[in-house]
Amino acid sequence: MARKIEVVDYCPEWKEKFRQEAAKIQEILGENCITVYHIGSTSVKGLRAKPIIDLMPVVKELKAVDLHNKEFEALGYECKGEYGILGRRFFMKGGDLRTHHVHIFAEESRKEIERHLAVRDYLRTHKKDAEAYAALKTELAEKFTYDNEGYCDGKDSFVKDLERKALEWRKIIQCVVKPLALAMMI
Repeated sequence: MARKIEVVDYCPEWKEKFRQEAAKIQEILGENCITVYHIGSTSVKGLRAKPIIDLMPVVKELKAVDLHNKEFEALGYECKGEYGILGRRFFMKGGDLRTHHVHIFAEESRKEIERHLAVRDYLRTHKKDAEAYAALKTELAEKFTYDNEGYCDGKDSFVKDLERKALEWRKIIQCVVKPLALAMMI
């Protein structure tokens, strides 16, 4: 049977689940790990989401991650390699009852890292867009309960538009915040 798509109300425990898993991942990756970000819908307070924690570790060297596949497997992860995104290492935990996704990028993959962080931060600060996204995901989960491809296809154009808006917003914020920070130092 195909995996069931469920979109649920925001759960405050997602934040702690992220912290716990991030600590385990940092331990596995050791000094290669620069940081681990909480991304995806579970990282946005109040946003309905599939109850899957998305983590984005950023590492110094991506190829070194492959040396730790056995350790990820010991934590219950399935190692998927790039899994459709060049320069990424992707891991899934929980099988059909998926609980975590790990998207690992090297620090030089700035474009991918920025894209994920921009969308997260945009949704955290733009309530109407977050509500529209939640409504769409809820509708699609009801329509495509056992069809992940249909669910993903249904939100594809919305997500692409969301990414575009988020990246534009992030550029504006960076243009304002950096000069403001410099001015405050004077």
